[in-house]
Amino acid sequence: MYYLIYPGYFHSPYWHNTYTPYRQHQPVDPELLYESANESKKLMEDASKVLEKLSQSKEFDTKLMYAAQVSDTEEVERLIHSLGVTSEVNVNYNPDGLRLEFKSKVKEIDCCRLVVSLRWR
Repeated sequence: MYYLIYPGYFHSPYWHNTYTPYRQHQPVDPELLYESANESKKLMEDASKVLEKLSQSKEFDTKLMYAAQVSDTEEVERLIHSLGVTSEVNVNYNPDGLRLEFKSKVKEIDCCRLVVSLRWR
């Protein structure tokens, strides 16, 4: 049965409480986020070095592509690290392009990854 409180509105006698109890949140510690952001900036600097070289030197691009074409992984990695990259980099390539994954750790925790994928065909 519904009660008429206002003309045109009905009120259910089975009213339920919509109050949500206050949730306790954990205290925040921005230290890891802060350190991760700074490590990510370093990864971006390393990626920028690689992209700068790739965008300015067709000779370097030719060497890199040739080494990848003959599956000389050591030479591809050597060429990438010869640019002054200090981060850990996983280099993957296939006939269509190059994939560089820059990784970093903070306090032995994998905190940051930056992936750059480039096509050459």
